[in-house]
Amino acid sequence: MSNNYETKRRRVRQVPAVIIIDQHTLARTTIVRLLAHELAGWDFIDMMGIENLDSAIGMDVRLVALDVAGRNVESSSLHNDLAAISELFPEAAIALLSSTDDSAMASHALAMGVRGYFTTTLPIEIAIAGIRLVLAGGIFCPNPLGTFATEMPKSDRPPRENRTNGNGHARYLSVADFTPREADVLAELQRGHPNKVIAGKLNLSGNTVKMHLQHIMRKLNVQNRTEVVARLGQAPSTDHEYTA
Repeated sequence: MSNNYETKRRRVRQVPAVIIIDQHTLARTTIVRLLAHELAGWDFIDMMGIENLDSAIGMDVRLVALDVAGRNVESSSLHNDLAAISELFPEAAIALLSSTDDSAMASHALAMGVRGYFTTTLPIEIAIAGIRLVLAGGIFCPNPLGTFATEMPKSDRPPRENRTNGNGHARYLSVADFTPREADVLAELQRGHPNKVIAGKLNLSGNTVKMHLQHIMRKLNVQNRTEVVARLGQAPSTDHEYTA
């Protein structure tokens, strides 16, 4: 009875919600507690599998994070899970949680329409910044340079010293440094919107948008808008492409 009441209460409030699907209880509950601290006022639902997705129908689900659970990105089981999520929550972004740093798998997942690829080796602050970016409408990959390197001409790639440092964290710093507002601007930039449109959508002045763009470019060590998008991947797809 209490669970049914809580579900109805959430639906009435229509607060934004995030679903975490992971078969490991410790990992699942840890992620929920971390996000609850960072995103006050949001609802968080944790599940062991997609079988309970129906319980969240009617809620304002903004993100569904699914554990890969050791499956290959081409696995029919994974494709079926993604298709089920997309069918029930077509407006929600989907992110994958993986225990492996496989750039090829990350690239394939993003090409399928997944908006975020998070690995267990990510520092907490990076994961939070990446989640904010996905919720703002952007895409996140822990190593965008590695994932998209084959798509970028060598002349357009940043110098090697900017890609990593001794502890391997330099590749993450540009994402971690984004403020929530910069993440919003970046998401609109990834969609190809000009400054005037970005200003209107985010209720900002044109000068404020320019200021945020300058900060973003400085943090990414790039010179223009095109290089910003190239550094952080292609614009997210508007249509899901999950098939069994």
